[in-house]
Amino acid sequence: MKEVLLKENVENLGYRGDLVKVADGYARNYLLPRNLALPVTQSNQRQVERERAKAAAYAAEERQGAEALATKIGALACVVARKVGATDTLFGSVTSADLAEFLASEQIEIDKRKIQLREPLKQLGESTVPIKLHRDVVAHLKVSVVKEGADDEPAADADAAAPES
Repeated sequence: MKEVLLKENVENLGYRGDLVKVADGYARNYLLPRNLALPVTQSNQRQVERERAKAAAYAAEERQGAEALATKIGALACVVARKVGATDTLFGSVTSADLAEFLASEQIEIDKRKIQLREPLKQLGESTVPIKLHRDVVAHLKVSVVKEGADDEPAADADAAAPES
């Protein structure tokens, strides 16, 4: 086992500035070559402490921005129209790419990989989709899947039912 200081957050291992014990091969072949960690020395510990202070200030600012964005996303309601069959089954589905496109139309740029849609939406109705904006901040987008042309159909039925004069 080898002790290293993390220079960056490494998923399932630790956060920037943490002192962690890892296998020698993992440190030698992955962490050190990718500049994700440093060997433990006094000068490296001082350097990481300085970087940790900067990172804490940056993380607080980043979290505040993510919380503001989460509030903005929470206020939105996404309505997606899709073609349906006779038994109200969707032709196709609503994917995270569709939701990212909707957010882009609202001037909110979100990477579709941050949209945590377990599987595409394949039914009509409403659902709430989580979007991970920050490691501590998750926004919830309300998504409604409706029939394509649903607002046109009742008017068409009313015209057909009306007697001609």
